[in-house]
Amino acid sequence: MSIKSLLFASALALAGFATAAHAQEIQRIGGAPGGPFVSVTGVPMGGGMTMYFVSGALPTPVTPPANGQPANWGDTTAQTKSVFENIKKSMAAAGLTLGDVVKATVYMGPELSFQDMNKVWLTEFGTAAQPNKPARAAFFVHGLAAPGAQLEIEFICAKKS
Repeated sequence: MSIKSLLFASALALAGFATAAHAQEIQRIGGAPGGPFVSVTGVPMGGGMTMYFVSGALPTPVTPPANGQPANWGDTTAQTKSVFENIKKSMAAAGLTLGDVVKATVYMGPELSFQDMNKVWLTEFGTAAQPNKPARAAFFVHGLAAPGAQLEIEFICAKKS
């Protein structure tokens, strides 16, 4: 197949995707009222499949800020468990489970342990109860949206509509 033919075929495929997405309504689910983004966006893919983009979830502080003291976010294990609790709530609002996750991105502050995050990760993915594992990228970052939080995880999911 020539380059020109390949480019034409790719353009047709993308046009078909755009048509399928416009033929059905894009879903926007959750998020803080008046906030700048939603928790989950569902995009119809055609063929009865929908791709879901799940916004990054942060942990909930172990101890909220008080009396001029910053929040205590906990160690790697506490933050990872908390992020999973929070992101599963967002996903549930869209009818999704961790078994629907096909791609994950993990953002970690330099104070956290990659090994400890993975220990918690493996209690959620690759288990007898939930054997599916997603593709994943993980990055150490210098800061997240909530000052002091050291972990954020976002997902891409796929599910039959």
